Amino acid sequence: MATTKLTSPISERMEQAIVALQSLLDRRVSTAESVREHHSHGESYHTPALPDAVCFPQSTEEVCAILKISAKYQVPVIPFGAGTSMEAQVNAIHGGITIDMREMNKILHISPEDLQVTVQAGVPRKQLNKALENTGFTFFIDPGADATIGGMTSTRASGTTAVRYGTMRENVLALTVVLADGSVIHTGSRARKSAAGYDLTHLFVGAEGTLGVITEVTLRLHPLPEAVAAASATFATIRDAVEAAIETIQLGVPVARIELMDEAQIDACNRYSKTNYPVAPLLFFEFHGDTLRGVNEQAETVKKIVEEHHSSGFQWFTTPEERETLWKMRHEAYFANLAMRPGGKMFTTDICVPISRLADCIVESKKDLASASFPAPIVGHVGDGNFHMSYMLDPLNPAEHAEALRLEEKIIRRALEMGGTSTGEHGIGAGRKKYLPVEHGAALGVMSAIKRALDPDNRMNPGKMVEPQALFGNSESQ
Repeated sequence: MATTKLTSPISERMEQAIVALQSLLDRRVSTAESVREHHSHGESYHTPALPDAVCFPQSTEEVCAILKISAKYQVPVIPFGAGTSMEAQVNAIHGGITIDMREMNKILHISPEDLQVTVQAGVPRKQLNKALENTGFTFFIDPGADATIGGMTSTRASGTTAVRYGTMRENVLALTVVLADGSVIHTGSRARKSAAGYDLTHLFVGAEGTLGVITEVTLRLHPLPEAVAAASATFATIRDAVEAAIETIQLGVPVARIELMDEAQIDACNRYSKTNYPVAPLLFFEFHGDTLRGVNEQAETVKKIVEEHHSSGFQWFTTPEERETLWKMRHEAYFANLAMRPGGKMFTTDICVPISRLADCIVESKKDLASASFPAPIVGHVGDGNFHMSYMLDPLNPAEHAEALRLEEKIIRRALEMGGTSTGEHGIGAGRKKYLPVEHGAALGVMSAIKRALDPDNRMNPGKMVEPQALFGNSESQ
């Protein structure tokens, strides 16, 4: 978890590329060390890696020109949104050009009648929802951070509301993408469905900038619910809490959110957010409906379920202020964990398993952490079978880092054996590449072939996700 040096030699090709970029963008190109350092990392434990230059385009046409410069001088390109990624997706591990999308922040078209909106990729999530005020619609995907729409698309992000409204995969309808050679393609359409050709839209959703740079996104909108309520329930054991969540999903209760915190996470959040929940495993629920009666029926069903699983308390939250306090606490879990260990760095797991295996997976994973030398609270989007263990590490202690890597591998391999995945929402980046062969087998060769076809020079965010060399197949591709 060491940091990179702020200075490093720049190749002659990169120097020539910087001159060309400055001619194109003038002052919207920076080689300042402070700017490069800011763009060398996301919000993870991974070692920062500096780009050689940072560009701030304002249009698809300018991104196209940047990619042509990259192709001419054979230097890497790394897309950068808000810098909130968790698996080193934005770290320039081979140097090159970082494309900061912050100035591509226009809301291009709002179409409430079609339940759609089209935005530039640099639009932050909160800006989008502010623009949707008074339309009667909203965009529900909420990863916690105020991430950009392009970044959320590139990492196939989700969050607390995915259990009802889906992830970015279900909510992206069309894209504008600049490919490695600088050509521009438009994928998908504004139609609600299509059976025309390969589904290129969803090829780029989750590609983490390794196949092209997303510049515009058309999203599905959802009506604002007429009635909303929330609740919490405390449990004696983590298994009771998770099994209550599983039964809620299996019975088809259309909860909008169902979130888990273990006792360590509750204690950290109470301290940071000045709340006073019992220090015990806790489920948070949110219910959306067309009528208050419908919402109450959902909540009553859940109340019966949690009581059957030995819940010691079921609290209603009916006013907007109460709900805001509840979800503010949940969204502050990241900062609460950092406050547990001042100066610490967070290493976050992200496994997801079939919900029928979730209770076993969490219980066994907590056993793995029982003797860990660092705190590791749990939060989980348990309605999706997804949970995070936040390892709070001393960045100056390599032994803790090594221990965290061993524990993560054990937890990931357990999830894969249960039919799950190494990452439910944070993505692969550089951090989880080593698990892709185990998770995907021969399919990884297909991914490599796609990478090789669209990015034969391996300039698009190199070192992330997959390499262009096929890991499976004939000897010519090795």
